[in-house]
Amino acid sequence: MSGLTAAASARLERVVDAARRGASTPPRRTRTTVVFGRVLGVLVIVCFLTGLYSHILQNPIGWVPLFPRPVWLYQVTQGTHVLAGLVMIPVLLAKLWAVYPRLFAWPPVTGPVSLLERASIAVLVGASLVEVAIGVMNIAQWYAFDFSFRRVHFVLAWVIVGAVLLHIAVKLPTIIGFWHARPADPEATDRPPAPTWPEQPAPDPDQRPSETEVVSRRGAMIAVAASAGAIFLGTAGQTIAPLAPLAVLSPRRPGIGPQGLPVNRTATEAGADRAALDPTWSLRIAGATSTIALSHRELQALPQTTADLPIACVEGWSQTATWTGVPLRDLLDLAGGSTGAGVRITSLQVRGAFSRTAMPQVYVDDPLTLVALKLGGEDLDIDHGFPARIIAPGRPGVMQTKWLSTIEAPR
Repeated sequence: MSGLTAAASARLERVVDAARRGASTPPRRTRTTVVFGRVLGVLVIVCFLTGLYSHILQNPIGWVPLFPRPVWLYQVTQGTHVLAGLVMIPVLLAKLWAVYPRLFAWPPVTGPVSLLERASIAVLVGASLVEVAIGVMNIAQWYAFDFSFRRVHFVLAWVIVGAVLLHIAVKLPTIIGFWHARPADPEATDRPPAPTWPEQPAPDPDQRPSETEVVSRRGAMIAVAASAGAIFLGTAGQTIAPLAPLAVLSPRRPGIGPQGLPVNRTATEAGADRAALDPTWSLRIAGATSTIALSHRELQALPQTTADLPIACVEGWSQTATWTGVPLRDLLDLAGGSTGAGVRITSLQVRGAFSRTAMPQVYVDDPLTLVALKLGGEDLDIDHGFPARIIAPGRPGVMQTKWLSTIEAPR
């Protein structure tokens, strides 16, 4: 019985060795793997930091300061977040392809450090694939899942960062050894052999790397760079205006939509169309000492402010437009002023998220935070929030509440 077991084990080991040799092509060696890993690490950090900023804007933390200016800040950070996440797709796939031979390491676990490495890789790969997949689905507004995208996306971001740090800690000796390693010089026979990288065989001192290997490794990197570049050019136009004609992969493109501005949710989809078109509509404003209600005509009769402000959505698209309306702080002054604790804003919409939002005081005090009545000099289209909507500098588009019903200062 022991002889049969030994034979089976030897046969399995030969199969694994053959698979490793077949998978150990030049583009999969450590040099390429490390390059892909470094690029992937940078993209993960960029996505994490910009995503964290967006999360804080949507879920303010009392001790974290918020900044309405510059007005384009969220436009840049969220555009960067989405672009980095999309560009990450070919880099992530290339990284997984490059480390594929490690699946055939034998024995699979050699000790506690090896077990930790395998566990960190499993968590990192699984979380990264799910994070990127649901991120792309959110951009396309295809929610084929029952869980909260924002909550799961946020939690997975922390899981990925933790797994990356753990993986780096485990692989740090290998990484340091790689950067200290130098290919052997066959002409310098008096020098000791150079250290080799663990995923490639020891170099033959009488044979230089072939030109085919150099091209293969370089070709793999060029292919990944070309894929990432195509994704960037095909989507960046939804944020970077000069590239708008190239934004063939973007679900929403600047300049396309009612009044030349894209929309994420129409009035009909939000269930706000009937209430928004009701001629008896009025905006209820509860200030520090009193409550008032103003009709659309009364709002138009108040002093108006016009400002060029971007509307920037979490899906990554943004566009600057000319808005006209009444500064929010002026309306609160008519109702006895602000309490200094921000305001709660309610929409007429009955379907979808963010029908109620909270606005911190720093935005309330900004003179460019408007109850907007016009877009581009014309009354708001109903899909842009008629009869009135919020537009504030530096806020996520989902919090620029449309179809206003009430604005209340906590008392």
